[in-house]
Amino acid sequence: MTRKFALLLLVATLAFTGCDKIRAKVPFLKKKEVVVAATPAPAPVAADAPATPAPDETPSGTTPSSKSPASAGSKNTDTAAVNKNAAVIALCYHNIDEKGSKALTLPIAEFEKEMEAIKTNGFSVIPMQDFLAWRRGEKSIPNKSCIITIDDGWVSAYTNAWPILKKYNYPFTLFIYINYVGTGGKSMSWDQLAEMRDAGVDIESHTYSHSSLKVPGGNVDAKAKALIKQDVAALGVDGWMRKEIIESKQVLEKQLGIKCNVFAYPFGVWSPKAVEIVKEAGYEAAFTVYGQQLHPSSQKELLGRYAVEASKPKIFEDAMKMIGGGQSTVSTGPSEPAYTQLAAVSMVTKPMDGETIGDPKPLIKANLATLGDIDPGSVEMRISGFGPVAVKYDPATKTAQYQMTQKLREPEYTVFISAKSKGKRLETKWNFKYDSTAGPSTGPATDASALPPKATPVAPIPAATPKKK
Repeated sequence: MTRKFALLLLVATLAFTGCDKIRAKVPFLKKKEVVVAATPAPAPVAADAPATPAPDETPSGTTPSSKSPASAGSKNTDTAAVNKNAAVIALCYHNIDEKGSKALTLPIAEFEKEMEAIKTNGFSVIPMQDFLAWRRGEKSIPNKSCIITIDDGWVSAYTNAWPILKKYNYPFTLFIYINYVGTGGKSMSWDQLAEMRDAGVDIESHTYSHSSLKVPGGNVDAKAKALIKQDVAALGVDGWMRKEIIESKQVLEKQLGIKCNVFAYPFGVWSPKAVEIVKEAGYEAAFTVYGQQLHPSSQKELLGRYAVEASKPKIFEDAMKMIGGGQSTVSTGPSEPAYTQLAAVSMVTKPMDGETIGDPKPLIKANLATLGDIDPGSVEMRISGFGPVAVKYDPATKTAQYQMTQKLREPEYTVFISAKSKGKRLETKWNFKYDSTAGPSTGPATDASALPPKATPVAPIPAATPKKK
C-alpha cells in the first residue's frame, strides 16, 4: 500500500514538472487546449503629413452653401483634416463701371482682367461662409484662397460685376448699407438683392448710413449728417452706433430672410466701442480695409481686405503677391437661375400675420394652395435671423411647414416662402412677434391676403454718394 502511494506521488510530481510522456499515458493529467484569439501587434503610426486639400474642397466655382439648410449645424468633426496652414486674402471692390469717382470706380474691362489674374496667380475663390467654417475648424480650404467682396450697394454690382463673376463661377459677398438701397440712380433695389440672394450671393451688413463709426456723421454729405445728428440727440452716441451695427443687420435679415454674420466697417475705420458692439451683435467676422493675409489666428473683428482702386493699381498687385502655394480649381457652375418674381397671394399661415406668440420653438406653417400649380421641389422658406430652413412640403395638402429647432429670441420675425409656378418664381412673406410672456395662441390661422406684393423697405435716410475709403 505504501509502495503504491509512493509511486502515485512520483507520477503526479513528474506530470506537474513538465513530463509530457507521463501526461500522455495518464488520461486525467492530459492538457486541455485553450484557444486564445491572437492579439494583433499595434499597427505602426504614420507620421503626420501636411494637410492637403482634397480635390473636391471648395473649388473656385462652388456656390456659397454654408447657410443652406443642408449644411446648417453640420460640422466636420475630423479636425485633423482641416488645413490650418492655408492663407486667405480678401479683395474689396465698389463701383464697377465706366464712369464715376476714380477712387471708387473700376472700369469693367479692368475688373474682368483682375478676375482672370486671380485665376492665373493660382488663387481659389471661396465663399465667405467657407472661410468662416475653416476658421472654426470645420472645413478645409485650398492653400491659396481668395474672398471677393463688393461694398455699398451700387447697381453696377448687379449689372456689370455679377455677369463677370458668373463667367468665372466665382462666389462673392455684398456688403450693403441700408440707406443706399432703393434710392434710385446708381443704387440697387430690394428686388435685385433678393434675386442675387436666391442665386446664392452672400449678403452682409455695412451699417445703416455709411458714416464713419469713429465720428458720427463723418464722411457723409450735409443732409445725411443732419439726420445722424438727430439720431445721436435721441439715442446717444452708443445708441446711434448700435443702430448702425445691430439694426442694419436686423433690417437685412428681415427684408431678405437671411442671416447676417459678417460686418464691414465703412472706410475701414473702427473704434474700440465699435468693436465691442460688433461682438455684442454676434458677428462672426468684421472687415477693415488694411490688406493682409488672413489665418485662423487673425483677430475676427479686424480682418483686413485689399481695397482695390483704379488710381492705385499697386494694391491689387500686392494682393496677388501676398501668399504662395496651392492651385486654382475653377469649375463649371450652375446655369443662371430663373428671375424671381414676387407674388401677392392670399394664404393661411401659422403663426398668423401680426400674431404675438410665446412658444420659443413654434411650428411655422403656410397653405400654398392660392399660389396655383407649383413645383413641389422648388418650395423654399427663409426666416429672418435664421436664413433658409429645411422646409417640408406636402403636395397633397399644399402645406409647407418647418418646426423650429432653435429658440426664438428677437421680438419680431419675418417668414419668406417662395416656389416656382409655370417657370416663374413667386415669393411672399408675413410677420409675427415673439414675447416669452405671451400665452399660447387660441385663435385659428388667418388669411394673410393683406401681405404686400413686394418687400416693404424701411424708410431710408437720403443717401450720400459713397466716398473713398
